[in-house]
Amino acid sequence: MTQHQSTQTMKPATAAKKLGVYLDATPAEFREGVVSRAELNALQTDPPQWLRDLRRDGPHPRPVVAAKLGVSISGLARGGVTEPLTTEQIEALKQERPEWLERERATQAEVRKEAARLKNRGSESTEGGA
Repeated sequence: MTQHQSTQTMKPATAAKKLGVYLDATPAEFREGVVSRAELNALQTDPPQWLRDLRRDGPHPRPVVAAKLGVSISGLARGGVTEPLTTEQIEALKQERPEWLERERATQAEVRKEAARLKNRGSESTEGGA
């Protein structure tokens, strides 16, 4: 008896998240279907033009916007950014340097510094032996 391996599929929202794109900006055929693991891999290794355009120009989902601005997703919300932004809008914010963005970038830098300090402290205590 041979067992057939079932094809793993995912909802378009999950695939869009894995691809780092805003679902509502994807083509209708992507949004309305299901995506197999093989299709996702193919999209990642050889992205079609629509995917390359979305990644380059946006609109981008909040995690991508936050990363491009160097802030947290919560920082975006505190700054009043609740909608997806295009690359052009992100670049404009970087040029304008509003007060909320500078404050959130400083907060994010402190968070990273503290995380690095804790990581170093943890590795020092394991090196010392017990």
